[in-house]
Amino acid sequence: MAEEYWGIDLGGTKIEAVVIDRSMKPLVRRRIPSEASGGYRHILERIRQLVGMISQESGFALPEVIGIGTPGRYDTVLGVMKNSNTVCLNGCDVKRDLEGVLKRRVAIENDANCFALAESLLGTAAPLMRDTTKTAFGIILGTGVGGGIVCHGNVRHGAHGIAGEWGHNELIPGGEPCYCGRRGCVETVIAGPALERFYKKLSGCFKPLEQISADARSDPAAAETIERLLFYFGKALAQVLNILDPDVCILGGGAGQVEQLYAKKTVKAIERHLFNSELRIPLLRPLLGDSAGVFGAALLASSGRI
Repeated sequence: MAEEYWGIDLGGTKIEAVVIDRSMKPLVRRRIPSEASGGYRHILERIRQLVGMISQESGFALPEVIGIGTPGRYDTVLGVMKNSNTVCLNGCDVKRDLEGVLKRRVAIENDANCFALAESLLGTAAPLMRDTTKTAFGIILGTGVGGGIVCHGNVRHGAHGIAGEWGHNELIPGGEPCYCGRRGCVETVIAGPALERFYKKLSGCFKPLEQISADARSDPAAAETIERLLFYFGKALAQVLNILDPDVCILGGGAGQVEQLYAKKTVKAIERHLFNSELRIPLLRPLLGDSAGVFGAALLASSGRI
């Protein structure tokens, strides 16, 4: 059995790599800019460069299998990437091409699934998920909106490989256009860029979401933006909970760091649309920060998850 497991998280702006040992302790971590504007082949080359850096700096030989977390879903039937907001990946056989570039087998998984897996097995939900009958829903609120489901210690994929993908349900009929070709998707309403656009429309100036959250008590436009987030987050998430009814929800991504999401007001916003008198599902903060995805990618290469 391998002594080290390698994982790579391919993000919109950065690529992160980690090597963990059999006890899941990180041995090496490194990030580089993804330079995604350079296109598909350039992204592949950046991944190759990062793997080379890790190997050279650590002295570890490349493993037989490398776990890769990606935005979007890899369709194993058609052999192409779908639904990625890094749009140059869509339609490409990322698994085949990475295996060609790295000269290693690749275990590829959606980044939200990687997040959910890592936080369920190593992070904030690990104490609860020791009971392997429990189900976790990992929520990504960042540049996009995604989700992953973990049950029995493994990612749930579903017939189309889209289990947990709640970001492209219609939330506002006829709303803003989405890159997916539809309008009014959850992602166009409560993702970080969508909230920043809403704030700019109200105020006439730009603020990053972190600052909007911090200024919500003193800035009326910021307060209205956060109110919008809480209202639509509650409405959108309740639809998932009514169907899945998981034992725990874990919030991740940049927008998932908004402090107001953990207040009682959010619980009330969910309960307004929940098919139950009260919310009994805890909303947990992530423990692994913005590196959860890369730890999940490394877990893909561990026994039974390839």
